[in-house]
Amino acid sequence: MIRFARRLALAFAAMLPVSAAMAQAPDTLAAVQRRGQLVCGVSTGAAGLSQADSQGVWRGLDVDFCHAVAAAVFGDGDKVRFVPTTTQNRFTALQSGEVDVLSRGTSWTIGRDAAIGLVFTGVTLHDGQGFLVRKDLNVSSAKELDGATVCLQPGSTTELNLSDWARTNNIRFSPVVIESFSEAQAAFFSGRCDVYTTDQSGLAAILAGRTDAADYVILPEAISREPLGPLVRQGDFRWFGIVKWVGNALVAAEELGVTQANANSRRNDQNPEVRRLLGTTGDFGKAFGLDNAWALNAIKAVGNYGEIWQRNQAPLGVSRGANRLAGQGGLLWSPPFR
Repeated sequence: MIRFARRLALAFAAMLPVSAAMAQAPDTLAAVQRRGQLVCGVSTGAAGLSQADSQGVWRGLDVDFCHAVAAAVFGDGDKVRFVPTTTQNRFTALQSGEVDVLSRGTSWTIGRDAAIGLVFTGVTLHDGQGFLVRKDLNVSSAKELDGATVCLQPGSTTELNLSDWARTNNIRFSPVVIESFSEAQAAFFSGRCDVYTTDQSGLAAILAGRTDAADYVILPEAISREPLGPLVRQGDFRWFGIVKWVGNALVAAEELGVTQANANSRRNDQNPEVRRLLGTTGDFGKAFGLDNAWALNAIKAVGNYGEIWQRNQAPLGVSRGANRLAGQGGLLWSPPFR
């Protein structure tokens, strides 16, 4: 009996730090609801992902994801404020609570999962790092870039990937590191660098806005895999689940043929999975502290993943590639709504 009591006391003592940690865990959903607005960290400007137009309205795939989260929480996708972040301050903005979710083309890596107190909720864009060069450089492969000067931004996987790739392929290069996205582009187009490197979706976005796009070419190689997705703070499991399942809902909607236009009319669909997705049956929203129509509201706000892609990436000429549904040869699929 004494041994049992001692073991019980030791077990209880071992649980105290966990309980204390749980008591100190953030409650982002409650904070967002009190504020009446989601605060979303985005980039300082990347066409097709997150960029403010001439009227100051933010548009892009990452932006639409934030609208979807706002709609899931409030039933209104416009209840969101966008905060531009750089590669240097993006993680600090989320860690400090300045933003509730970071959705700005950030690559999911083990180092970021392990060391910065943040967690990725999924992949919203499968990308890869590429190279942009002038056509008159007469280069058809990245392996012909030995001795080139390369414009890039610091504090991202881009710089590390380039170093690894160059070392592996015995290629020398001279980096020109410029903090601002727009200034790095300007340096390349002014001739300060032979090459500009970033994710291929970013390169396509850069060319899409230029009248001299025909003078440049994106080389065929992708030197990395870049799974881009949103992040939230570690320890807030409810908020993590909400943001994760909003992403799943947008993919599931495309898989099930649920669109922005037909979502309301599909609420009593013959397919039970559709009814669960749209909140007609099941209490998944209630379990998250949301209305059961949370996914319906997200889809009504921005459409399914395919619609988001068509609105933001297709106009740039970016092929869906790995971002097709798994049933169509891509990598996108959703766990079941059950």
